Amino acid sequence: MTRPVTRELAEWTVSLRGDDIPEPVRAEGVRSFVNWLGCAVGGSAHETIDRGLDAVRPFTGTARAQVIGRNERLDELHAALINGISSHVLDYDDTHLKTIIHPAGPIASAVLAVAEPRGISGQDVLTALVVGMEVECRIGNSVYPDHYDRGWHITGTAGVFGAAAAVGRLLDLDARQMTWAYSLAATQSSGLREMFGTMTKSFHPGRAAQNGAMSAFLAKANYDSSEQGIEAPRGWANVASTKQDYDEILGDLGKTWEAGLNSYKPYACGIVIHPTIDGCQQLRAKLGDRIASIASVGLRTHPLVLELTGKKAPATGLEGKFSVYHAAATALLYGDGSPTAFTDEMVRDPRVTALRDRVSAQSDNAVHEDEVYISVRFEDGSTTELHVEHAIGSISRPLSDEQIVTKFRNQSIGILGEAAADELIRTAWQLEDHDDIAAITRLSAPA
Repeated sequence: MTRPVTRELAEWTVSLRGDDIPEPVRAEGVRSFVNWLGCAVGGSAHETIDRGLDAVRPFTGTARAQVIGRNERLDELHAALINGISSHVLDYDDTHLKTIIHPAGPIASAVLAVAEPRGISGQDVLTALVVGMEVECRIGNSVYPDHYDRGWHITGTAGVFGAAAAVGRLLDLDARQMTWAYSLAATQSSGLREMFGTMTKSFHPGRAAQNGAMSAFLAKANYDSSEQGIEAPRGWANVASTKQDYDEILGDLGKTWEAGLNSYKPYACGIVIHPTIDGCQQLRAKLGDRIASIASVGLRTHPLVLELTGKKAPATGLEGKFSVYHAAATALLYGDGSPTAFTDEMVRDPRVTALRDRVSAQSDNAVHEDEVYISVRFEDGSTTELHVEHAIGSISRPLSDEQIVTKFRNQSIGILGEAAADELIRTAWQLEDHDDIAAITRLSAPA
């Protein structure tokens, strides 16, 4: 008989106490929250958010939750949707490297929208965030890589479970209600990799936040569902994947923590490109004026790089985030991997397109995901090579708190102003000290 995965996970979710979470994991949860908040502010000015707001305004309810980085307020479910989109649209958010899930987007977007109108404390918000990320990543582990290889965008498909877990805790669901919430989340799990390079990619974590929160609200009203929505023969894991490893969900639950393994992007694009940007920036610093005489650039990368980011001639900034060729060219020419490297204007820059056409890439199973070999040939026939063993932002070379602050400031100053951005950063780091999460949300809107 199959172990009752959904029920056991639900029981753990509702019974965990905040002080059961080890301090290093809580500290990583704060880092995840600060990084997410900066990305949500940074993404709030993107045209994707304007269009999303235009679409949902006629259908919104009572304005109870802040749209991060904007002056608009929406009902909880639509605020969760929009904030999830804005936190991911720049592809600058966090990454659970074992699954390529971007954990905080679906969870924090749902948690903040639900917590704000209820006056919930920062400590409870942090606990819900960490629990949600743990559930999301463990469920992702149970089906990765088969689920992802089939074409599912795992941030959306696993994120809905994490959002249901986090909001379920805020609503004080009991174990049976939480079991229903997980099954309600399972039936709403979606997100397709076909959408990468378009606005719809960032819709996935937004919708996961919204659907996960709705799952918890329905369950709170005793709207019942299957009690084995994850593991049943026609449940989520068996329908959505050819791999089902339930020990990845329940094994050492509460003893080992996936939420403590989060990483943070130094560059605003698909994470598999980061070794290439890192290496090309190093080459730019080394080569100086010789950049102008590059005849060709060769990349030897992990196979996932070309599978995910093999767009040779991107036409938009969003497509540029999925072009290792574009990323290499902008890093060599301008030393840039920030959001400004992935705008519509940059992908059409004549210097970038000319060098991009001289970049080639080769897959090699022996190359790790955070590794790259780069060879450059110059017009005079000379060559130079560089090997990046571990890209910056990986577990081996993680971003420091100071680097996360710099990233936050660079994204938010243009939207909030320098003084307001710095105040928001200081307040976000003090997440656990606030009796009411509104102390943070009210600072996230432009004056």
